[in-house]
Amino acid sequence: MEALRPQDPARIGPHILLARLGSGGMGQVYLGRSPGGRQLAIKVIRDDFAQNAEALARFRREVETVRAVRSAYTANLVDASLEAAPYWLATEYVPGPTLTQAMSGRGALPADTCFRLFAALAEALAQVHAHGVTHRDLKPHNIILSPVGPKLIDFGIARGAEQTVLTQVGSAPGTPGYTAPEVITRNEVSSAADVFALGATMAAVATGRPPYGPGSMESVTYRVVHGEIDVDGVEPALAGLIRACVAADPAARPGPGEIVARCGVTSSLVDDPVYGPLTALGEKAPGDLPAAVAAGFVPPPPVPPAHTPTYTPTYVPGMAPKRRKGVYLSVGAGAVALGVAIGVVFAWPDGGGDGDRAAQAPAAPSVTSGPSVAASQGPAKVPGFVEATDLNRDQWTPDEGDPYGLGRCAAPPQERAGGQFQAGAVDAVTEKPGVMNGKVKISFRFKYAGPELPKPYYVSVAVKPPHDIDPDTGKPVERPRTENRGLGYTSKPVDIAPKDATGWGSEFKELTYPDDFRDVVGGKPAGRAIPVGNDPGNWTLLFLHVKGPKEYGIFDCRGFVAR
Repeated sequence: MEALRPQDPARIGPHILLARLGSGGMGQVYLGRSPGGRQLAIKVIRDDFAQNAEALARFRREVETVRAVRSAYTANLVDASLEAAPYWLATEYVPGPTLTQAMSGRGALPADTCFRLFAALAEALAQVHAHGVTHRDLKPHNIILSPVGPKLIDFGIARGAEQTVLTQVGSAPGTPGYTAPEVITRNEVSSAADVFALGATMAAVATGRPPYGPGSMESVTYRVVHGEIDVDGVEPALAGLIRACVAADPAARPGPGEIVARCGVTSSLVDDPVYGPLTALGEKAPGDLPAAVAAGFVPPPPVPPAHTPTYTPTYVPGMAPKRRKGVYLSVGAGAVALGVAIGVVFAWPDGGGDGDRAAQAPAAPSVTSGPSVAASQGPAKVPGFVEATDLNRDQWTPDEGDPYGLGRCAAPPQERAGGQFQAGAVDAVTEKPGVMNGKVKISFRFKYAGPELPKPYYVSVAVKPPHDIDPDTGKPVERPRTENRGLGYTSKPVDIAPKDATGWGSEFKELTYPDDFRDVVGGKPAGRAIPVGNDPGNWTLLFLHVKGPKEYGIFDCRGFVAR
């Protein structure tokens, strides 16, 4: 079980995500929680697979198969979405380790435990086959040892009797060492192939070794077709049953019922003295969001510091700055976290209270304050642009020696966003953070927004060069070169309030600098944004909550270095 990453959604459908469970060839599997509190395993198909008709058909077939097979030995389907991307299915979450995890570092299981597990898995196959389905990928990794008995999972290549085979010519479904020879040579899949996989699985359990030895896929596959299974040192009756299950002729293999009878078990597997402790090896899963946050699987919502020094912009003598409408600077306004995380989306960690930076911000004796901006109602009309109403001394400075662009801004934010804000900037070509020398891709979203966040919540990004820019040359004003005291180049405001009533999971918005940015003067575009190479140094990103063209508040500050 792993922590959610910055690129992971906060929820899938109505289900909140609590952790990562693993990944497979077709997608990512998450631990989730349903609105009613049920723990789920949610499999989300990869974006590139969603564009592939055959892969999408395979996923749809998996959903149909899981829906058809309802058994005490399987993880039953709870929910699914097949109409539009993202495509996903949710099954009940089964606590416990996989058989692979349970065997790791332990070695072979005792013969008595093997017979009980053999019988339970044969009974599980009998129930699956009774629904007209063959699993086609039975192996230790797809068996979970739950406290109530083993469960079969991952029906990704399972097939019902009436379903079309999607496997490409020249390839065979399954995993080398567990795939029957008739499947390898003739692609003939039947319930007998599942029995072969069961025999191979039990050989691994009884010996602690790969059933057909280690090596490349080709060498293992060759031994499956032409060699013998490894049961050296296994109790004779158990070894004989395993050999029967992996007979070269599918018709010579015993059925699940015969396997159960030959195991001759007289007590339950869950009462086995070895099996019980194995089920406890699984990692405890958080049952709700607070538990997931406490365990470190979900980033916590930001907590504003108890006190943030206020800030009054400095200005050129004789030029009294106009008061910015809608900007209310008050003691206790939330500060900003300036972090970087490496991921597919290249987003910084969630914004939130950063008392250290707030303590370093310059303070002013007094400031005019007003009502809180974080009202429940946003602007009725979409703001078309943002125009500076006064001077701005926000300047971003990187921390020395930090390769990821961690840094600090000269001023604290003017309002608290009231949510878990994520933002980041990467080179548009290399998609790497840090030093930029071309176009810059800026991404931002609310991963979570509290109930106090206005809806809609329009955000504009202001990109500030380090120096005042000559509009005629597009380069810094010389003699003397002065610090940029403007707002910079701004983007058209976009609504990033989460659409879901719970506040989870707005999509990332992406902008490209300089393409999506303009200088606005007098309510009209006055010029295009300059390339970052025109003014090397520390560039500042300001995130503005916009209620009108001249009514906005800065709630977050980031930056990057231009060369």
